[in-house]
Amino acid sequence: MLLDRQQASNGAVILPGAPGGSTAVSLPRPRPLARRSAPAWVRSYTVALVAVETLMAAAAGAAVLFGRAAPVPPGSALFWAALALVVAWPVLLGCTGAYAERGYGTGSDEYRRVARAGFLLLATTSFVSYVGALDLSRALVVVAIPLLTLATLLGRYAARARLRALRAQGQCTKKVVVVGRGSAVLELVTRLQREQYAGLEVVAAAVTPSDRVRVAERAGVPVGGLDDVLLLAETHDADTIAVTSASETAAQYLRQLSWQLEGTGIELLVAPGLIEVAGPRLHIRPFEGLPLLAVEQPCFEGWRRVVKGGVDRCVAALALLALAPALLLIAAAVSLTSAGPVLYRQERVGLNGRTFTMLKFRSMVVDADRQLDGLRAENISDGLLFKLRTDPRVTPVGRLLRRLSLDELPQLLNVLGGSMSLVGPRPPLPAEVARYDTSVSRRLLVKPGLTGLWQISGRSDLSWEESVRLDLRYVENWSLALDAVILWKTGRAVLSRSGAY
Repeated sequence: MLLDRQQASNGAVILPGAPGGSTAVSLPRPRPLARRSAPAWVRSYTVALVAVETLMAAAAGAAVLFGRAAPVPPGSALFWAALALVVAWPVLLGCTGAYAERGYGTGSDEYRRVARAGFLLLATTSFVSYVGALDLSRALVVVAIPLLTLATLLGRYAARARLRALRAQGQCTKKVVVVGRGSAVLELVTRLQREQYAGLEVVAAAVTPSDRVRVAERAGVPVGGLDDVLLLAETHDADTIAVTSASETAAQYLRQLSWQLEGTGIELLVAPGLIEVAGPRLHIRPFEGLPLLAVEQPCFEGWRRVVKGGVDRCVAALALLALAPALLLIAAAVSLTSAGPVLYRQERVGLNGRTFTMLKFRSMVVDADRQLDGLRAENISDGLLFKLRTDPRVTPVGRLLRRLSLDELPQLLNVLGGSMSLVGPRPPLPAEVARYDTSVSRRLLVKPGLTGLWQISGRSDLSWEESVRLDLRYVENWSLALDAVILWKTGRAVLSRSGAY
């Protein structure tokens, strides 16, 4: 049971020490936690958003007033509507939660709230105009408000890009204490340290007694027991407490922790054990006042799959037509700079374990497969894949093609033929599939993709475990919207050339 923050507690905390061991220190007795104000960066970021979006509304109103052929007289309904737009837009954004800190920088909630504010503004303006029989310009309803909403969404995207860049430098973050069992805590700490754009800086951990030394050595942060959460939050000025799924952090623990955090302004986050596999499919469903998590079944067939297949083929056909000159130039470069065929054909495993021939521009010498055994000792992969950071079999032109992922463009023919999708798991080799266990085999429940979560998350720099985790996340939670996001981010990943070799 958690100690009350008023009770005496000799909170011995393990601090990470030298590689050979750790040091136990005692934290001071916690005082009642005072309410934390929002970090300075949150206040300045919010003020900047409000100011910019108010100016956008003023520009939209001015465009309506001065864009008409005849001057708009002061005091007319349209004049007051344009002035009201300047106030109504930031107010509606605030009412929909678009200025809530929890939406800054991550997730799609921020964009949904902006879109909801735009819809409310459009609906309210139309309703007031109809009920009051006001002579409002169609340009206000049909053009200005939709364009204002779009401009705000684009502004939020630019602001998010800037915020993520600052977070990558260690700025604009929230300090978090991670709570739970050792392995779960280490996994969450590792992910938060890797995915810095989430804006959560791990400053301490609270784990079960048997895990304290191990977590301190591997996580590199101060570690206390489950009863030391408030001590750790007080000592390290934490803004957030993240609790992982474990029997030690079950209902009673969470209930008391939430009570003790009341009025402090410290955010409490809970990571359910199902979130990795079934995150978007989790919904809270009340049964006679008892809230339960309902897990929807993953969708592997139905109309959405038909739509996805149709979109894949249409986009692949258009891309092949648009890229035809570039494809011809690449083919000529491959043919003129090294002996052998232009295209490299390789057997891969696709939907439901069916094999197909995957096409790529040849980026290696012709006898690359025969040289593989002599290079296995230099393999840097930690799983079933074979990876070399500098592969001697790659031709000079092939190295450039790989850096920009241009060698994969012929796979558009696979997409057009239906053996691959634009977005999906990485297409595996038969030798890899032969060594899959039951969980990894779920990658074969959908078509492999030309790009995927692995492509936008590090490509060859990913560990085997991480690439499998990303593929399974996609298989379980795919959607047309997720496909669109992945395609959008693939361009940035390709241009950055991170993890391509």
